[in-house]
Amino acid sequence: MPNDRVPHGTDQNGSVLSLEARQLAQRFLQVRHATDALAAGLSAEDCALQSMPDTSPVKWHLGHTTWFFETFLLQPHGTDARVFREAYGYLFNSYYDTIGPRHPRPQRGLLSRPPLDEVLAYRRHVDAGVEQLLAQRWPLSPRALEVLELGLHHEQQHQELILTDFKHLLSFNPLRPAYRPTRLPVTGSSAPLRWYPYLEGLHRIGHDGGGFSFDNEGPAHRCFVEPFELASRLVTNAEFAEFIDDNGYRRPELWMSDGWQALQANGWEQPLYWGRDGRTWLAFTLSGLHAIAPDEPVCHLSWYEADAYARWIGARLPTEIEWEIAAKGLPVTGNFVESGRLRPVTATVSDSDVLQQMFGDVWEWTGSAYLPYPGYRPSPGALGEYNGKFMVNQFVLRGGSCATPQSHVRGTYRNFFPPHARWQFSGVRLAKDLR
Repeated sequence: MPNDRVPHGTDQNGSVLSLEARQLAQRFLQVRHATDALAAGLSAEDCALQSMPDTSPVKWHLGHTTWFFETFLLQPHGTDARVFREAYGYLFNSYYDTIGPRHPRPQRGLLSRPPLDEVLAYRRHVDAGVEQLLAQRWPLSPRALEVLELGLHHEQQHQELILTDFKHLLSFNPLRPAYRPTRLPVTGSSAPLRWYPYLEGLHRIGHDGGGFSFDNEGPAHRCFVEPFELASRLVTNAEFAEFIDDNGYRRPELWMSDGWQALQANGWEQPLYWGRDGRTWLAFTLSGLHAIAPDEPVCHLSWYEADAYARWIGARLPTEIEWEIAAKGLPVTGNFVESGRLRPVTATVSDSDVLQQMFGDVWEWTGSAYLPYPGYRPSPGALGEYNGKFMVNQFVLRGGSCATPQSHVRGTYRNFFPPHARWQFSGVRLAKDLR
């Protein structure tokens, strides 16, 4: 899908678009095109398979993000565009119980039908419907604009999931195929780890209402924090390898009880995708199997592993409040999906006296349970199921990763996963109490 599908201020049917509608349509198509580009070059077989219940096939992601716009934008606010196929509401609903029943998540990889070509046709159909909506119903109602904005960020979440889920799928293939064969430059030695102190005090946390945010990022509220220190960069592969060499995976005193049970039940001995060739550590990446780069950030750790490492080194994971305090005022720049690298980069020596790698590279586990902020209220209707229903048995991650779109991340963004999750690009930044 080319990015210039809205030429000369018109939609594909020739209707005249206002400047604002044209800009919004262009942004919509850019996000949709980015999703299509991630799937470009993949076979129908690539897009149909599912490696575990927590992941989904590429084809399902393509259909689900399309269903979201059709269900929450076009049908309630829409035009004369017809529903593409009624059965898709059952196939591509994720967890919206208010909408109706859905195909079981662990069985998404059994959906050989509809074929990939039909799912791509579904995407084109809904794209045309959104363009028509912008042409015929502009200006959209405030609620429709909110849903459109939410849909774009929802799609960007699934862009990252396409990469993480497909990497997990490829890792089971004995051929160790690459998603995108690339030759990556050596990134040099890591910057020395330093500690940045933060004094006790009262801080305002959460989204202030300017620009887009998910409902779980607010309301903004005050928090008191004790003095703490935050590490200047992320933990590296070489540093985590020292934990392994010191029998970190065999010492129950370092692990939470649930984590020790998960380790034993799953046979964890190293981060996900790591393995040995003699004395050399190898890691499976989206560009194939490579020797680990010692100074790149370690990733694909569960919360349990991140917490155990922090205990071993004599530190702890930062709270999400501490992380957000440290991130305030920092530009949202870093190694995101737009770099095309699709793996973390080394924190190089820098003259600037600022925290490194706060955004991009890896999602940073925090020590904070995913809970509602004081005064939180879910969004009304079915979209209220988007974040609020998951506020149990999860931990918060911050900062984005090398698979995250840069425009999707903010300093207040709260990602969340259960503590056993390892297939995301998740890593560690250390914190300490300052006494």
